[in-house]
Amino acid sequence: QVQLVESGGGLVQAGGSLRLSCAASGRSISTYAMGWFRQAPGKEREFVAAITWSGGSTRYTDSVKGRFTISRDNAKNTVYLQMNSLKFEDTAVYYCAVKRAGYISTSSSVYEDWGQGTQVTVSS
Repeated sequence: QVQLVESGGGLVQAGGSLRLSCAASGRSISTYAMGWFRQAPGKEREFVAAITWSGGSTRYTDSVKGRFTISRDNAKNTVYLQMNSLKFEDTAVYYCAVKRAGYISTSSSVYEDWGQGTQVTVSS
């Protein structure tokens, strides 16, 4: 099992930026796909971004394309989510997750290990 700890969340004004980090421990994530999801109050958890084990391929939900960038540093066992031009509707708890087998996916049900989440609040 992989332990994941997210950090970097906080309160930011609309138009601002945040960089989330997801530090893994317990085992190397260098061969695993990784994803970021978010959950706003009263809403279901939704896919945000995912990255293959090598970082060679990424996928984003339409609402964050051009604003968010997912990346990884396998030497540091860490995945990042750079969030620019933040909007009020980006307010949510952000989670990172591990997908051990196969390609990246937008479905939360196929990710095996999850962090506790970090709160991102965007003021309008």
